[in-house]
Order: sequence, then structure tokens, then C-alpha cells
Amino acid sequence: MPFLATVLTMFPEAFPGPLGVSLIGTAWRELDLWRLQTVDIRSFSTDKRGFLDDTPAGGGAGQVLKADVIGAALDSVDAAGRPLLYMSARGRPLTQARVKAWAEAPGLVVLCGRFEGVDQRVLDARGFEEVTVGDAVLAGGEAAALVVIEAVVRLLPGVLGQAQSLAEESFEDGLLEHPQYTRPRTFEGRDIPEVLLSGDHARVARWRREQREITTRERRPDLWAAYLANQQAKGG
Repeated sequence: MPFLATVLTMFPEAFPGPLGVSLIGTAWRELDLWRLQTVDIRSFSTDKRGFLDDTPAGGGAGQVLKADVIGAALDSVDAAGRPLLYMSARGRPLTQARVKAWAEAPGLVVLCGRFEGVDQRVLDARGFEEVTVGDAVLAGGEAAALVVIEAVVRLLPGVLGQAQSLAEESFEDGLLEHPQYTRPRTFEGRDIPEVLLSGDHARVARWRREQREITTRERRPDLWAAYLANQQAKGG
């Protein structure tokens, strides 16, 4: 069966968005390697006015999406064997390791929050994992859901053309990716590094490794520290 991504959202019109283009879109529309399902949580309101939210218990600003509404929306789909993700600024960070694990599942169910969030009881009762795509607050979970689904789907067998591209990209071994270059040889006075034109594959490999280490050390000291600790544990 194709990988099934189900999105619970107030705005199903936000999808497929970028999921419908390029290789990800081809894998969906033409190759049937994965499928996208959207569920409009507005249709599960039990309020005659169609309200999905209510004021926060204990007071405070904003509104909170109701547990019974979200529970009914989730219960309308077959979520068996699929991780349940809730896109939340307070969630655990999205990492490539988590993405790879989710890609091994038969699919995902992704809940997109709005307002001040979702009643914690339904998150706990249904076993949602809270996930953030960065240290910033969005207006809703739809943009974050697109990020997660794209990151997972691109790892599915047959979606990308070259397996080596996956093996050499950022985060696969704890380091960020090296810089990339292509023709023309000179652009606005800047040349392609000579080593990349040498034809010496060993030199190229060493240069790329050095660049990955430099970039990671400068841009992501947290990843660099974890990489060094892992190398030390391995005796490297």
C-alpha cells in the first residue's frame, strides 16, 4: 500500500501546496508511491454555530481547539500503525533521525493547530507526538505539516532518483552538507574551487569532508559538539 499522509486541518485548501510539484508531486500523482488525505476538522463541531474552540480554562487570551472536536476528527480516519503528530511550537525539534523513523511507517497523521493550541487531554489520550520545525511561532500548523510530510516522503523508496544524494546530504552522519558548484567556471569574479576541477576523487572527497566540518562547526555548534562526542565514543 502507498504511504498515506493524513492531515487534520481547518484549512484543507492549503494542501497539497508544494507537495504537488516536482519529484514529490510526481511520486503522488503519477507513481502512486504516497497519498495525501485532508480532513476538515470544522465538520466535526457539535456546536450549532460551528465553533471548534473555546476560552482557555483558567483564563487568558485567545481560544483553544476543543478535545471532543479533535478526537472526533481523528476517529474518522484509520490511524492504525501511523505516528500521530501535532505541529506545535513547544514540541520536540524535527530531526532527520525522526524523519527516517517515520518514513518506515505506513504513513502519518498530522494535526494542525490554530489559535492558542489544542486541549491537552486529546493529545494525551490519543498519544500525539508534539513536533516543532524551528524556534518560531506560526499562525497555524499547516506550513509546518508541509515541511514534515515533504521531509518524510522524499525518503520513500523510488521518490528521489539517486540514492547517493540521500547518503551525502546534511545530517546523515551528523554534519551539514558541503558547498555545491556548477558551470560557469567563473561567476562575477568567483571561481569554482580548483580541487573540484582536478579529477582527483580522493582530494575532492577530503575537501568536501573538510568543508562539511567547517560549515557545521561555524553554523551549528550544537551539531558539531554532538558529532565530536559521537566520534569520541567510536574511538575516532
